[in-house]
Amino acid sequence: MNFDLIIVGGGLAGAALAVALRRTALKIAVLEHAPPKRIDGWDPRVYAYSPASARFLESLGVWAHLDESRLMPVREMLISGDAGGSLRFSAHESGLSELAWIGESSHVHLELWEGLKRQHNVSLFCPGVPAALECHDAGVSLRLQDGRSLSAKLVVGADGRESWVRGQAKIDASVTPYGEKGVVANLRCARAHHGTAFQWFREDGVLAWLPLGGDAVSVVWSAPDEVADSLLALDDDAFCERIAEAGGRCLGAFSLLSPRAAFPLRLMRVARVVQPRLALIGDAAHAIHPLSGHGINLGFQDAKALAEVLSAAASWEDPGELSVLRRYARQRAEEPFLLQYATHGLNRLFGARNPVMAALRNGGLNLTGQLPVLKDILVRYAANGHF
Repeated sequence: MNFDLIIVGGGLAGAALAVALRRTALKIAVLEHAPPKRIDGWDPRVYAYSPASARFLESLGVWAHLDESRLMPVREMLISGDAGGSLRFSAHESGLSELAWIGESSHVHLELWEGLKRQHNVSLFCPGVPAALECHDAGVSLRLQDGRSLSAKLVVGADGRESWVRGQAKIDASVTPYGEKGVVANLRCARAHHGTAFQWFREDGVLAWLPLGGDAVSVVWSAPDEVADSLLALDDDAFCERIAEAGGRCLGAFSLLSPRAAFPLRLMRVARVVQPRLALIGDAAHAIHPLSGHGINLGFQDAKALAEVLSAAASWEDPGELSVLRRYARQRAEEPFLLQYATHGLNRLFGARNPVMAALRNGGLNLTGQLPVLKDILVRYAANGHF
């Protein structure tokens, strides 16, 4: 079976790329091992969608179909250091309607797949498990585990941090484990959050409360492994009490809405995101610490940039040629690099147990709060992915 483009991975980034190419003449294959499922109750996997990502999803016809009651705009963000430092971001003061939107992963994923299933130029292979990949001068050949063979001019790896495509292409990935886990859960709070997000840089990790619809919040505690394991070992009531106490009980008591989960944290940088006949997007191309809440936004902007490059290519240009793919690589050189190093630096800065470093980092928070121009620059970069 012949295609112009094979996308390995039908997660958020891969599906978004395919939908973004819906008006092109490209013939697309999307491989995914299983379709997304609707989750009863609250999905424990929650993302902070930047305004830029919301606009991208709106352009794909996805945003308008999401349940507004399960999306919460962040109007304000309060950040607290571990030694008296504090910083406040306000959407209103920065001239924005919101700093971000907090919503469940599965709701966006399901809407993207609804578009894929109706898309005239997409063939879904689900289940579709790749077994072998060969890149040659004229294109790529990909064999599935069930014996089917696909060929295309370009293959895109959108298959996550453990990317099979990246491994087949022998693209080196430098991984720095943090020795931490991200503990996540959705909780009901006793007091209204008013669309405010909270973040604490603590001696035992970085704790974030992200506002959800109604009286719910999503909790993300990026903690050293031993602290994370102790949180997971608590019973539900003790866990909720621990979360409330860690945040100074500013939203009152908590009760659990979804099961707890945890995932290891690490920084991942790849040697390159393109080579002849191949491109990487999303977590296959980069992994950052979750303290910025920006991981999925990098993936969406990867998909948007690659779709724009492929859509704008002249009819005589081969989408798998390196000269075409380098346009995508250039567009995506800045944002992932800056966010990877910024989040890595913050993690190391606040992880240092040193009185001098404590004074520097908390003084830095306070100083940033006193410089409106700098605050505005930071907010707008987070919102739009560029200065």
